[in-house]
Amino acid sequence: MPFEKGNKLGTGRPKGKLNRSTEMAKLTLARLANKGLNNITEDLEKIREENPAEAARLYLKLLEFVVPRLKAVDMQVTGEVNHKIENIKVEVIDKKTEIEIDAIEYKDK
Repeated sequence: MPFEKGNKLGTGRPKGKLNRSTEMAKLTLARLANKGLNNITEDLEKIREENPAEAARLYLKLLEFVVPRLKAVDMQVTGEVNHKIENIKVEVIDKKTEIEIDAIEYKDK
């Protein structure tokens, strides 16, 4: 019976497989891009000789495809500090003289 659940009569194209025309179009574009990449250094050199600013702009544009751009992060931190400053003792020892400095230290409430 052709309509029973689980019947595998028509195999069709597997899930995720491209149809022939899409696959050929992608292959053609990939070949074109590869041909362009082979000449890109020479092209950038020609542009740099004529217009260095434009060459720098193009270089930075291409660099975005190699080095990912970092996103800006805006953070706000709110909270309370529940520490009481009581006493800090700093001891500096020199071979010739010994110096002791009393200061303040942090203690939790």
